[in-house]
Amino acid sequence: MRRRGAGRVAVAALLGVNLVLPTRPEPATAAGFVEAYPRMAAAMRAAGPPYADWAAGGRRFLLFDGRGDGRAVEVLGDLADADRIAVLVPGVGSTLADFDRGLGGVARRAPSVQAGQLHRELRATDPAARVAVLAWLGYDPPDSVLTAAGAVSARRGAAGLSALLRELASRRPEAAITLIGHSYGALVVSLAAADAPAQVTDVVSLGGIGAGVQRADDLPGGRRFWAAEAATDWIRRVPPVRLPGLGFGRRPGNPAFGARPLPVAGVSGHDDYLTPGSATLLAVAGVVLGADPAGAVR
Repeated sequence: MRRRGAGRVAVAALLGVNLVLPTRPEPATAAGFVEAYPRMAAAMRAAGPPYADWAAGGRRFLLFDGRGDGRAVEVLGDLADADRIAVLVPGVGSTLADFDRGLGGVARRAPSVQAGQLHRELRATDPAARVAVLAWLGYDPPDSVLTAAGAVSARRGAAGLSALLRELASRRPEAAITLIGHSYGALVVSLAAADAPAQVTDVVSLGGIGAGVQRADDLPGGRRFWAAEAATDWIRRVPPVRLPGLGFGRRPGNPAFGARPLPVAGVSGHDDYLTPGSATLLAVAGVVLGADPAGAVR
């Protein structure tokens, strides 16, 4: 029995550093610009329910791929005219099947729902602002907390996100882009920000697992780095380990990391940062619109 137990621990450790089970390859399709909308709508219609209903409802996607766990990049707002763009990246366990319904059927965990809440808050805060929000499930997140111990998925996701950021910067050179990552998604946006175009002005971590750097000031480009970490978020129990292939060091929510803190009043647990009524949602909207949580516009 002891040998079996030791074997399970060893397999778990190997899984954590992505040595036992290889991650699924990324699809060849890349997210593009608004010209992609008709092609993605056709792909959703061909995929059948529920995705055909998304197309029928007029929803717009830069990317839709139903293979494997699936990929989707939805756009809320007028991307072709936006001068403020927010890109929201989800974390562990996110799949196309949960894009609308949320992990475990919990709607507040759904990328499309969170992006919609942020877009509505932006419009309510400044109705005249030209804003767009992207729900970016353009990568294959780890399936579980165990397999999230390594950064392989994050590096692949960051490469795909970087390609989109270059496209956005080329098409909307005057726009300011804010990257927002939840949980493991915070690592993805931080890695992508390391060599992102100058249009990326802010990086936001919501209950982030790590950032690929040990201090906010270590992130290249002089970008503002923000972090929200609720007192009841289980992410606080993750040790700040950083070993080859295992762990991510300091969490962005750790005061020693040096991120600009975001308020967390009204946030309970790991998934409530962008729920209506939370102080974090209001503050993130302010960051996207060019203000800090105290209201000072940059």
